[in-house]
Amino acid sequence: MEVQAALGAEIAMAFDECAPGEASQEEARRSMELTLRWAIRSREAFDRLQGYGTARGSERVSDALSVSGIEAGPLAAASGSVFRQALFGIVQGASHLDLRRESLERTVEIGFDGYAIGGLSVGEEKPVMLEVIEAIAPRLPAEKPRYLMGIGTPEDLIEAVARGMDMFDCVLPTRNGRNGQAFTSLGRLNIKNARYADDQRPVDEQCNCSVCQRHTRAFIRHLYQSGEMLAGILLTHHNLAFFLDTMRRVRQAIRSGQFAKFRREYTEQLSSGLG
Repeated sequence: MEVQAALGAEIAMAFDECAPGEASQEEARRSMELTLRWAIRSREAFDRLQGYGTARGSERVSDALSVSGIEAGPLAAASGSVFRQALFGIVQGASHLDLRRESLERTVEIGFDGYAIGGLSVGEEKPVMLEVIEAIAPRLPAEKPRYLMGIGTPEDLIEAVARGMDMFDCVLPTRNGRNGQAFTSLGRLNIKNARYADDQRPVDEQCNCSVCQRHTRAFIRHLYQSGEMLAGILLTHHNLAFFLDTMRRVRQAIRSGQFAKFRREYTEQLSSGLG
């Protein structure tokens, strides 16, 4: 919690343990109980650090802790935050719905600013992931943000939103970009493919990001084949822009009452394939 306070992140996460997707009931319970014990300790440490940080402003949190006889680590010194961070609790339980429900109830009892579903996309089948989201998301407090951790593809985002989730994070836009793959409105594009050697079109003809406005598939492929780091940078930039635009369109569709239509058309377009 000191590290997260020192970083000054708007949202801090309680510590948790992520059990394997195929964990047995016994393994998943043991992991869930550990996560719940850590949730209590994280809540207490967070409140203490936030109290000192907001009370002292830019003064050293470690000084405040020492006055109270509490030993602080070196990173607490940098955490003199003048705003209050939010702390999210994490629901665990692997693929066992009874454990997921119990984890949710006990996490809500502790009390957090938002709630996350963790431990998905770690080896379980896609239908299992969606089943967990469908069972747990509606039970999350309606007045608090709902965060799905480590998810996922554009299709996953849309399906998770349809089941009640609000927020997401994932390495895919950056990791796939570094490895030569772009997410586009017509599906994934592997820039390494020889077919793009002379392709003068942008990565995504429907994208308005600066990469698609300035560079061709052929140029980015040349960079990638030459081992130029710029290829990964450009593809990462595009991928992040694509994901952010997807979520912008999701919010717009929800506000206009057209999400069901948007979900259907977006999914159909993604599966139509690149020309």
